[in-house]
Amino acid sequence: MKKIINYFIRYHVAVNVIIIAFLLFGTLGVKSLKSSFFPLTESHVVQISVTYPGASPMEIEEGVILKIEDNLKGLVGVERVTSVSRENSGNITVEVEEDLDINFMLLEVKNAVDRVPSYPTGMEPLVVSKQEPQRSTINFALTADNKTLLELKKIGRQIENDLRAIQGISQINVTGYPEEEIEIAVDENKLLAFGLSFFDVGQAVAKSNIIVTGGRVKTNAEEFLIRANNKFYYGEELANIEVLSLADGTKIRLKDVAKVKDRFSETPNRSYLEDDLLINIRVSSTNSEDVISSAAAVRDYIDRFNDDNENLKLVTLSDSSVTLTERTKLLIENILQGMLLVLLFLSLFLNSRLAFWVAFGLPVSFLGMFIFAPMLGVTINVLSTFGMIIVIGILVDDGIVIAENIYQQYEKGKSPYKAAIDGVLEVIPPVVSAIITTILAFALFLFLDGRIGEFFGEVSIVVMLTLSISLIEALVILPAHLAHSKALIKQKKDPKKVIAKIFAKLREINNLGDRLMKWMRDNLYSPFLVFSLKNRFLVISLFISFFVLTIGSFGGGIIRTSFFPQLASDRVSIDLVMPNGTNEKITDSIISLIQEKSKIVNKEFTEKYLTGTKDSLFVNTVKTLGNGSSKANLLINLLPGEKRPDIIRSRMVSSRIAELVGPLVGVESIVYGSGSNFGGKPVSVSLLSNNIVELKKAKQELKDALTSNALLKDIEDNDPVGIKEITVKLKENAYSLGLDLQYVMSRVRAGFFGVQAQRFQRGQDEIRVWVRYNKEDRSSITQLEDMKIDLPSGGLVALKEIASYSIKRGDVLINHLDGRREIQVSADIKNSEETSGTDVMNDIRTNIMPDIQAKYPSVSASFEGQNREAFKLINSLSSAGIPILILIYMTIAFTFRSFSQPVLLFLLIPVSLVGVAWGHWIHGFPVNILSLLGVIALIGIMVNDGLVLIGKFNNNLKQGFLFEEGLVDAGRSRFRAIFLTSATTVAGLTPLILEKSRQAQFLKPMAISVSYGIAFATILTLVLLPIFISINNDLKVIFKWIVSGKFHEKEYVERAIIEKKEEEKMDLMETQKND
Repeated sequence: MKKIINYFIRYHVAVNVIIIAFLLFGTLGVKSLKSSFFPLTESHVVQISVTYPGASPMEIEEGVILKIEDNLKGLVGVERVTSVSRENSGNITVEVEEDLDINFMLLEVKNAVDRVPSYPTGMEPLVVSKQEPQRSTINFALTADNKTLLELKKIGRQIENDLRAIQGISQINVTGYPEEEIEIAVDENKLLAFGLSFFDVGQAVAKSNIIVTGGRVKTNAEEFLIRANNKFYYGEELANIEVLSLADGTKIRLKDVAKVKDRFSETPNRSYLEDDLLINIRVSSTNSEDVISSAAAVRDYIDRFNDDNENLKLVTLSDSSVTLTERTKLLIENILQGMLLVLLFLSLFLNSRLAFWVAFGLPVSFLGMFIFAPMLGVTINVLSTFGMIIVIGILVDDGIVIAENIYQQYEKGKSPYKAAIDGVLEVIPPVVSAIITTILAFALFLFLDGRIGEFFGEVSIVVMLTLSISLIEALVILPAHLAHSKALIKQKKDPKKVIAKIFAKLREINNLGDRLMKWMRDNLYSPFLVFSLKNRFLVISLFISFFVLTIGSFGGGIIRTSFFPQLASDRVSIDLVMPNGTNEKITDSIISLIQEKSKIVNKEFTEKYLTGTKDSLFVNTVKTLGNGSSKANLLINLLPGEKRPDIIRSRMVSSRIAELVGPLVGVESIVYGSGSNFGGKPVSVSLLSNNIVELKKAKQELKDALTSNALLKDIEDNDPVGIKEITVKLKENAYSLGLDLQYVMSRVRAGFFGVQAQRFQRGQDEIRVWVRYNKEDRSSITQLEDMKIDLPSGGLVALKEIASYSIKRGDVLINHLDGRREIQVSADIKNSEETSGTDVMNDIRTNIMPDIQAKYPSVSASFEGQNREAFKLINSLSSAGIPILILIYMTIAFTFRSFSQPVLLFLLIPVSLVGVAWGHWIHGFPVNILSLLGVIALIGIMVNDGLVLIGKFNNNLKQGFLFEEGLVDAGRSRFRAIFLTSATTVAGLTPLILEKSRQAQFLKPMAISVSYGIAFATILTLVLLPIFISINNDLKVIFKWIVSGKFHEKEYVERAIIEKKEEEKMDLMETQKND
């Protein structure tokens, strides 16, 4: 190492070559970085989609879901399996362990699905696919005057095709309409008159509407292809298909017995922008696409489209790139502000020219990081930028220690060259160890499970890369610059050059800072350190008191806790669910009522908070009916956070709307959403049991308990009240007529659900051809009773003559979790600033669930949402954290060649949590999972200061200092370096901590943990660490006395002195050997 450092100091041109390389390749790296809102993540989910037209949830559960779930049991690499069975379809979600190859697991899941021996007749082929990660880029609506939904859909499809032609855009989803179909609405009387059934009509269509190749005719001259092309794609063409030929030659065509029409399916699915019908077009980005450039291309297209079309209009509903740009801009401003603060502290307390060269390491380190970041999949996003903010203050730590030590060597009378060499070599062990321990601490993020691990892994990559480059800069580039700069040359009192004059002025400021630093060291720190070493147990008792007080504050609720922070949102989403089977007109009337109330809120808040501006609080409102007649949604897009006062939060808007709407009678559930909770709902419990009766009773009791809790809102479950079912039962006379239940129900199903005669592709749409009664002939129970059933013997009989029925509610959804029936009950916190989600979950776990489980023993509970994410995180933290701590311990032990000194540093970690906790209290934040990540980062940073102090103490002992003198001198001589490294770290994070915009709130807990933790840890390092070293020395002396029977001097039990004696002994032996 000495030769390398010597080479670059001697030939400093080589250093400049490295800097130029960093500049060139770093710039190229920056330009190649993609942008995304959050870090890119790989898929860990395999989806199995089931389509079984006409089947009930129970049929799908028993006939398909249970069979597949049984085959998935014991499959290595599967974390959990959840499923949903609903009318006509089902879905199985297979979550794969994060460290496994998703493509391999996809094949394994497909093999498991293929091993099922049989599936029900009439079920469509299963679709097994991995869930591709997509990120919303831009969402816009197509509206028009005097256009039907079908016309809007066709224009929407054309827009989709236009967008697909743009490079970098592949994921486009067009919604806002039901599926298209062709309905053959038969007339029952005409069918009976001609002796036809639904199945006859369906077969006639299927046999006639075809394209069939019949082979080839090869003549001597040429070859012909035989083909029958009788394919029709629209209802009016199908109407002429012949379904029956009478004996007299009369041909009965489809239009003679039915109305054939192209139409949308009867499942409601429509959206409105304000009151105008719309088609919703959403563009998403894959991992290989750039959010900002994709959104810019779409915005250009929207502008051109609106210019070219008068009666058509594209309206942007949401644009992630705008939010991403604003937040990135905010964080970059924080980076620049942090750099300025770091420079200010360096210039104030460090020689101005030294400060300049130390600060020069910032751009060099970042440019070096940008060279390698694209290779590791890093993008420009909120979290990678946050990683840069964290690392600003840490970057200069090693530079400060090295630069100050070089300067001290120079002040001892050494030449600049010799001072640079000796100054670097003296502090290499603690500096390298400090960087390694920090890198190890941040490396822990790479091993965390769940969304936190996926997202914050990128923070650690940025920090680790930047710190690695900074170490090279501090060991090689910085000494070379200092050795050849004027920093180590005595300056003239009367400089003539402009730059020299600037540095002279800075030196005046620096002299003030230097005097302040010396005053703090000599008048505050040194006397207190001496006092502390004389009254060790008194001082320790004070710190223990602070620690106990902090723990008590958590228990007393003074310092709040939560799982995850809530993400700031610029929208309010209101989800309405009515009892299944509710007429869509009733659902529409209720969501329209809510929309009217929201207009009042918009007017009220706009007049109150946006007076004097031309803006309205609500940018736009989208009302959606469907999917299904009992569901509706109202999406309100608010002014972006940067354009509205901080007091207006989305939660405030949703609460006011809920207040105006009041209680709604007959509603299944209504959720006034006001932002996303990172990791899921803060309160979420899955009840598991195969005893359906007990499961539903337990659900109701848990739901009642949560509803009675005034701290919660939006209580909901995934077990909605089922649609009313008409349960048919055959009478005795039916069997004497040769009928059975399957035969009768096949006729009923054909008339009221339909027979799928055909299915074909028409453009981009898959069209199904249904044969059934006209809607007016299947709209009452009386019509069901009067339906004619054809007998095997040839006659007809009304359904009411052979069957009875009863009406009751059935299941609309059947959920499974790992093979057991599941009902999930969830809720949100009314006021997250006053209520802790962890407290609510603890109350459910300890007070509510034991009583429910005692009453219903077959029911077990699984705590989901944020609780599950936190559990995964803590589990991975415990499994990866211990090895990381061992590696940090080994690094420190290797550096100081001592087993006890690393332990002393580790003892500071729990005490530093005092600063973390009260920092959150000062800023009004609860301590959450992100705060814990900040503590992890803090461990690596905090150890650095301790390494510098212990390293100096060990050197003092080797130079002949007495124990107490050496300890006090180590504190005094390293006071500036420790104070500056901590101050620069805090300074780098200060702009983010003081940031008022709601976009920064998500990241603040981690910044608070690092900054307040390191500020408090500075006191611990300068005061408590010397006390621990002193007590550790006493214990060593006592242990030696027990072993040898005599007391040793304090210095002689320390590892530094033992090593010195061993070295002297080895040197003596070597000398004797040579003699």
